[in-house]
Amino acid sequence: MLTRIFLAPALMAALSLPAQAGPISFADWKTHWFAAWFSRVDFDGSANRMVVDAEGSVSITYKLLPPSDWDASKASWRWNVAKSVPPTDLTRKGGDDRNLALYFAFLPKEEAEQAGRQSIRRLLKNPNGRVLVYVHGGAHKRGEVLASPYLGARGKTLVLRPSGEGSSTESINLAADYKRAFGTEPGALVALALSADSDDTDAQMMGVIEGLLLE
Repeated sequence: MLTRIFLAPALMAALSLPAQAGPISFADWKTHWFAAWFSRVDFDGSANRMVVDAEGSVSITYKLLPPSDWDASKASWRWNVAKSVPPTDLTRKGGDDRNLALYFAFLPKEEAEQAGRQSIRRLLKNPNGRVLVYVHGGAHKRGEVLASPYLGARGKTLVLRPSGEGSSTESINLAADYKRAFGTEPGALVALALSADSDDTDAQMMGVIEGLLLE
């Protein structure tokens, strides 16, 4: 009887805690509508990895996140580029080819429940949303934070790797980067997106991202 008395509060406390974020599957990502117009980008996702092949083209694939991931404050992953686009100016609209870009989209927590009914296009255009875009590519130094030529005040580009081939492991602090980029604490992390962009340089990009983990 005493055991039940002591266990009950602990069990109730455990059940009241939010589910923890963890590994992200690439098997169920959706390709944005303009992929039909830029058909030379292939996203091949499975449980642990996404293989990307872009031939002089651009497209984006995305995943809306469940409430268990909304409070994630860190992320890690591995990516490898077998064929790279040339270095470009990532602040220049229409001339900003990059190998891979991983987007983390945030909304105020009071709006997070509506995210499941929105497309990535609507999320990225939401005036209250904010987006951190981590990039492999460009002619910039690692660690630079750049204005986004497409998202305006809603988004910042964070350079992790300059343009070139090779593999690397990334580990980022979303909360710290968000505060550095926007000056406030982050809201709810409601979506992820991955893009490949090689249309301006008419180059072929071949890359892989795998082992994506939210904490």
